[in-house]
Amino acid sequence: MPDSTSAAGTERHPNPNEKLVRVFDTEQESEAMVVRGLLDSAGIENDLTSLEAQQDILPGVGGTVILVREEDAAQARNLIEEYRQTPDELETAEISFTEEPPAQS
Repeated sequence: MPDSTSAAGTERHPNPNEKLVRVFDTEQESEAMVVRGLLDSAGIENDLTSLEAQQDILPGVGGTVILVREEDAAQARNLIEEYRQTPDELETAEISFTEEPPAQS
């Protein structure tokens, strides 16, 4: 079985024999993909898992979770928290309350 270190450009995943910890879950797969990219770019190996339930039996149940090694969990959670705070800061940074409205003629 190959080890978790791999050549550049190849996807890396945690070893399934290691203890993995859930660091993120969402119902939006697109959001999970963004978070996965964030973790990948920080060098944190992760596993994206879909939790699909049969909708006729359990409607509304499902989603996507991201798992990382236990020793990487704190760093991963910090990155995710920074990611979640960034959009609010960007929105408020774009609004200038000091500008006066244009003069009306």
